[in-house]
Amino acid sequence: MPDLGGLWSDLTDLVLPAGCAGCAARSAGLRQGFCPRCVDELGALRPGATRPDPAPPGLPPCVALGPYAGALREGLLAYKERGRHGLARPLGALLAEVVAVAVGQPGAVTLVAVPDTARAARARYGDHLERLVRPAAARLRAAGWPVRVRRPLRASPRPDSVALDSAGRAAAAEAAFRVRRPVSAVPAGTVVLLDDIVTTGATLATVSRKLRGAGMTPKVAVVLAATQKRRPR
Repeated sequence: MPDLGGLWSDLTDLVLPAGCAGCAARSAGLRQGFCPRCVDELGALRPGATRPDPAPPGLPPCVALGPYAGALREGLLAYKERGRHGLARPLGALLAEVVAVAVGQPGAVTLVAVPDTARAARARYGDHLERLVRPAAARLRAAGWPVRVRRPLRASPRPDSVALDSAGRAAAAEAAFRVRRPVSAVPAGTVVLLDDIVTTGATLATVSRKLRGAGMTPKVAVVLAATQKRRPR
């Protein structure tokens, strides 16, 4: 993994009454919300290529930090659904690590996150991915990467994807995203599409097509976690 300066060594301990975000254990040694055991578990993850099966048309190459399980899953749930906004810094740092692996050689990158709907942003007291992108971009810049963050898309209301099958997710995603305004200039360097979790890939494929139509073709999609397809027993 490219060296961005040590993931956990510069993180100040937080006093959080909710316990470890990864396992809920009470610990005096929390580092940005995670206990030492969960820090080790997250630190052992290595980004790798992932792809849903079947993959939707238009899905760019996708790299994930790890499977949607264990401390990573619980940390994401705590951050998104349980109001643990302080986790944006360590999760954003992890996202930067995945970007570094996905792009390879340090160079100019433009980060584009899948936007939250207005309803989701209100429920989460802000766009959860935008909160992750800020520390991710800062970490990459500190390591010498020229980074730009763009927000060319807006999200319209859409049904809860949990209740949808692959076809339903694709249809909902297609209607959910619009380009905010014409893109005045093609960004320099590599365009990286960001999301927290990939399941069927429908959202990433749709957003990628929208960006391509606006002259911002993503080279790669980067996520923190990839769900694992359940196989019949």
